[in-house]
Amino acid sequence: MVPPSSTPPPNPQQTQQFLSSVLSQRGPSSLPYTEDTKWLIRQHLLSLVSNYPSLEPKTATFTHNDGRSVNLLQADGTIPMPFQGVTYNIPIIIWLIESYPRYSPAVYVNPTRDMIIKRPHPHVSPSGLVSIPYLHNWIYPSSNLVDLVVNLSSAFSRDPPLYSQRRPNPNPSPSPSINSSMSSSYGHHPPPPGPRVAHTASGLYPPSPYGRLQPPQHSEPRPTSTDDAAEVYKRNAMNKLVEMVQGDIIGMRKAREVEMEGLFSAQAVLRRREEEINKGLKEMQYEKEALEHQLQVVLMNTDVLDSWIRDNEGKTKDLEKNNVNVDEAIHCVDPLCKQMLDCTAADLAIEDVVYSLDKAVQDGAVSFDQYLRNVRLLSREQFFHRATAAKVKEAQIQAQATAAKVKEAQMQAQVANMAARLSHFVS
Repeated sequence: MVPPSSTPPPNPQQTQQFLSSVLSQRGPSSLPYTEDTKWLIRQHLLSLVSNYPSLEPKTATFTHNDGRSVNLLQADGTIPMPFQGVTYNIPIIIWLIESYPRYSPAVYVNPTRDMIIKRPHPHVSPSGLVSIPYLHNWIYPSSNLVDLVVNLSSAFSRDPPLYSQRRPNPNPSPSPSINSSMSSSYGHHPPPPGPRVAHTASGLYPPSPYGRLQPPQHSEPRPTSTDDAAEVYKRNAMNKLVEMVQGDIIGMRKAREVEMEGLFSAQAVLRRREEEINKGLKEMQYEKEALEHQLQVVLMNTDVLDSWIRDNEGKTKDLEKNNVNVDEAIHCVDPLCKQMLDCTAADLAIEDVVYSLDKAVQDGAVSFDQYLRNVRLLSREQFFHRATAAKVKEAQIQAQATAAKVKEAQMQAQVANMAARLSHFVS
């Protein structure tokens, strides 16, 4: 146990800035936490510092049992522990491992050089690792650091994990207070009335609930000759049974962790497949709608063509009976259309003549000189027809634009006339 810190608690704003800075880093120096949990880690640490200002968030290097070293967040400081009416401060370090907060953090008791760890202790190993039911039953995302410290304080108050050991005195002299403390620790008698204050290099603070003891190898009470052999055997059997149960629990926990990791991986794969299926379903839906639209257009065009065929089927029979000239069967709506029809027909006719000349020169029916003269004349005539068709097309486009403007002006006039009538009717 250590005395309350004489330094002022860290500024909450500085703590927020520090956590925001270290959790937002990217690249090789970033902390090994997943992006979707960094906000929750920040909230856990801020709540912890708000409730327990003696704990300070830091970053430090953590070495795993397999030798791997990684830079992690930790909460370093002391937590209060009430014991026999006196509040003590237990120094601890809470390491937020890579899988936090999905899995519980690693908690270590951090004794000073004036302290030693009680052996055996139900919740603290000789290396200082803390193991309490709250850590074993850690549930994401409801479990948090504040509740963890509350459970640690409660567990330590029932059985404090640290001794305050005595330093060598250059001038030893018998002291009734030391003898009474030793007898209190070894004989399990209540402590003498009245608080005592232990002097250390760090200042004045309440003494250890176990008194001042020598190194841990002498801290355990040895069985006396009055101990019953059956009780000793029973106690050893219970200890062995507890160790076996703890080993089974650890094995089951590791198996469940592996199983949960597999389930999480399968869940991620299923979610990715769900997204792909939804994306493919949307694309198929869009394609279906486009095909339905095209089908409607095709059906409408088919109906138009069927109607036209029904309307004009009798006309072809009349033409065959009356021997009507095909060139006179179609009438153009305006002179531009007639001129375009004549130019296009002449252009195509010249193409057919040139093709026939090619076949004739290949068969030897026409001499090569005559072929060149005829092709030269036909090409010149075809050029004039094509140039005339291009000019006619430009004139048609201009006429269509003029007609569209006139139609638009007429529509505007109709709308203005209708608006005037409505206004007159309303008035």
